[in-house]
Amino acid sequence: MRDILAKANRIVIKTGSSLIASQGEPRREWLAGLAKDIAGLKQAGKEVVLVSSGAVALGRSALGIGKPKKLEEKQAAAAFGQPRLIAAIGDAFQPHGIRVAQALLTLEDTERRRRWLNARATLDTLLAAGAVPVINENDTVATEEIRYGDNDRLAARVAQMLSADVLVLLSDIDGLYTADPRRDPAATHIPHLTELTDQHDAMAGTANEASGVGSGGMATKLAAARIAYGAGCATAITLGDRPSPLSALQSGERATWIVPPVSPATARQTWLQGHLTPEGAVLVDQGAVKALKGGSSLLAVGITGVDGRFEKGAAVAVRGPNGDTVAKGVTAYDAADILKIAGLRSEALETRLGYRGRPAVIHRDDLVLER
Repeated sequence: MRDILAKANRIVIKTGSSLIASQGEPRREWLAGLAKDIAGLKQAGKEVVLVSSGAVALGRSALGIGKPKKLEEKQAAAAFGQPRLIAAIGDAFQPHGIRVAQALLTLEDTERRRRWLNARATLDTLLAAGAVPVINENDTVATEEIRYGDNDRLAARVAQMLSADVLVLLSDIDGLYTADPRRDPAATHIPHLTELTDQHDAMAGTANEASGVGSGGMATKLAAARIAYGAGCATAITLGDRPSPLSALQSGERATWIVPPVSPATARQTWLQGHLTPEGAVLVDQGAVKALKGGSSLLAVGITGVDGRFEKGAAVAVRGPNGDTVAKGVTAYDAADILKIAGLRSEALETRLGYRGRPAVIHRDDLVLER
């Protein structure tokens, strides 16, 4: 299983509140070990995203109350704690010369296509700049009805969004067992799974709230692993409370690996093929058809027109000169802006639009060719 991490290009790591904070203060020594591990991964040429809880745990003391129970109390605690969280993480990475960048997401950022495109483009840009994006749920604005509820699910959605190769869930236990080993001494560890079933959910039980800090447990980690699995992303559930948890995982320490049969690229193409119902069409010339079939993104220069009205982030058909649909994809522009830039080279887009747009009208990662 160590080969999976060694071969991965893009890795999402999730850590919980109990690992980040103790008695309302950052666990700086542990954070230093995590930062050192991530620095090693980056030196090996890997892109790393950190999804971190802990804002409420670090901010609740400022309210002068115990564990927040009301939504507004949790949101206020998060507002106090998020600056402390990002500062503590930034301090941990500073000795390695690695910049961190804060990104706060809400459920709609990964569930709505337009916002999903914006969030992914931002995170891709941060990774290309060499930063470690530090992601948390935007607890100060999320409501009970539109929130992830736990950062395991958020981390899985981020892994899905970024086509990550591996999702590492740092837990208070070293993986999935046949039963809760803290209650059943006969429980045995499960090191490797190629599918997740109802039987595994029964093994996971309910969320563990023993720490009094976090909101997740093994059940939420398996739910997150399912999301990642569908995106072709392998998941490792391993013990986080050790000095260098990622080095331990690389060295073969105990973990549960959930490995899908396909790669992120294959999984994404399958999803695009089966789930995109066109809301309109982009019309292209023969040169664009040839470029798309060669694996290129759709650029404005090859566009001759549009059919219908649609918003940015819409699923659209791509039609060639003879009217046949040659591809489907998710567009980075609305219909009106596509008409403005049709036939233009990339360097001319900003002048015509009045803002710096994206070079690709439909990026190749968001496009699937018709068979």
